[in-house]
Amino acid sequence: MFPEDLSARLLKSIGVGVCLAEAGTRRILYANPTFLGWFPDAASGTDLCEAVGGLDPVRLETDRPFELRTKVKRRTLVIETQLRKAEHDGRPLLVIECQNVSRLRETEAMIDSYAAMVDRRTRDLEREKTHVEKLLLNIMPRSVYEEYTTFGSVAPRLFEPVSVLMLDFVGFTEMAAAADPTVTVGELNDIFTAFDRIGELCGCERIKTIGDCYMAVAGLPHPHPDHALAAARCAVKMMRYLDRRNTTHQHQWRARIGIASGSVVGSVVGIQKYVYDVFGPAVNRAARLQQISDPMEITICGSLMGELIDTFDISPPRTEDLRGFGEVSVATLSERRPAASAIAS
Repeated sequence: MFPEDLSARLLKSIGVGVCLAEAGTRRILYANPTFLGWFPDAASGTDLCEAVGGLDPVRLETDRPFELRTKVKRRTLVIETQLRKAEHDGRPLLVIECQNVSRLRETEAMIDSYAAMVDRRTRDLEREKTHVEKLLLNIMPRSVYEEYTTFGSVAPRLFEPVSVLMLDFVGFTEMAAAADPTVTVGELNDIFTAFDRIGELCGCERIKTIGDCYMAVAGLPHPHPDHALAAARCAVKMMRYLDRRNTTHQHQWRARIGIASGSVVGSVVGIQKYVYDVFGPAVNRAARLQQISDPMEITICGSLMGELIDTFDISPPRTEDLRGFGEVSVATLSERRPAASAIAS
């Protein structure tokens, strides 16, 4: 029925399934061994659509490749199928060429799965990196964090001049012992979060908290020409925040603040459990000034009076004996209130 060279070519289609069928009746005229291996029911004379599962008359009209699935020895094979129309001795024919692409599809699926896994792990790493960055930025300034991540260490640096703000709450130990710890810690967290925002607005960098003690520095890590003014504004806003908060909350949080200017050394301390910290006379002096302050009072060293007296109300200077510093001139700073004449007008 077919020319010998055509039959020979069909028989030599190693690895490729070939089937010929009448275009009108879809009756199979020939199927090579490979095609029969994939579709055992495709004997001569049978209907092509009945012999090949998943093949319907609509697909016979397309000239685009499509995929069929068949089971051979319990294994599902993916067969890429191409249909084209031909003619022999005036008879319209359908030529079906098939190729087993199962391994190719399995490889593609593995690649897609691996790519999805890599993408998922990349997103996980990015989330973890962001989380670690947030944690580190909570304990060190951004410039210090960038130096640490770039070089793996932070060289100690001298910052001069800066102003150190030291805040401590009055009666916190008794409050913590008497109240629900969850409530106490929750309120302390709210207050410190507000302090962080105030410090950011005023140009102060929070360095650390130790229990109920809060320390911030103005002029670090970047120089600030008005560091004393920034620290004083920050302290006043913190006291104002506590005053307003105490009017609406059961627990009364009352603080003492000390502000001192001078030089400090900043560096990352520790290897496994590291923390950024600052050291120096200004830190110790601010701590001593905080200790001698009355509740809801801000105490500054006398050397800052000239810089701040035009902006804040400052008490006459007095002399205090500070441990480690001896006799030191200090003053009390408070928010400047409008004059009575200005209010009346």
